[in-house]
Amino acid sequence: MSLQGKHVVITGGRGALGKGVVSVFEARGATVHVADRPDVQLDDEASTRAFYAALPPIWASVHLVGGFAMAPLAETSVADFEGQWRLNTLTCFLACREAVISMRKGGQGGRIVNVGSRPVIAPVGGMAAYVAAKAGVASLTQTLAAELLGEGILVNAVLPSTIDTPANRASMPKADHGKWPKPEEIAETIAFLASPENALTSGTLVPVFGRA
Repeated sequence: MSLQGKHVVITGGRGALGKGVVSVFEARGATVHVADRPDVQLDDEASTRAFYAALPPIWASVHLVGGFAMAPLAETSVADFEGQWRLNTLTCFLACREAVISMRKGGQGGRIVNVGSRPVIAPVGGMAAYVAAKAGVASLTQTLAAELLGEGILVNAVLPSTIDTPANRASMPKADHGKWPKPEEIAETIAFLASPENALTSGTLVPVFGRA
């Protein structure tokens, strides 16, 4: 119950990973604010600001919103590239910024956890737009960790491999699904990084690969 009474934002909380994260945080006593609502556009500055500003001062913000696209470089348009940046990097930037503003109101520090992707540190071909966008998330994480450390706001990211979700199983039916990390397992790592018990770790990109 280490998050008892603490307000936590989770973006992407109604997705396959998000449901696992919400469940773990609620089990630890957090008051969870899920940002997945029709009136909240997390790639829009005014909308994101309004969402966070309406909340009590938060302790943690977990940013799961994102999307995947795969195409060879020569078949990737500027629109495709910008779309991945907007969906992955911009949403993370806006949520981080508004989370910090909210945490400063509380005056108790806080925790931010972003979600990158394994190819950021183990590159593969055919997904340049996606990996570039997630690399932006990783760089933002480390930059903010350095900027905010003196305020007691710790910023980290997890880097999943292929997550064991129904959609991923359907798209890769012949893969060894037992090796993939499960949402609830990733959620445990996120919960620690977002908890008061994490008093030291900031600026890390944590591999959550399972056995994949």
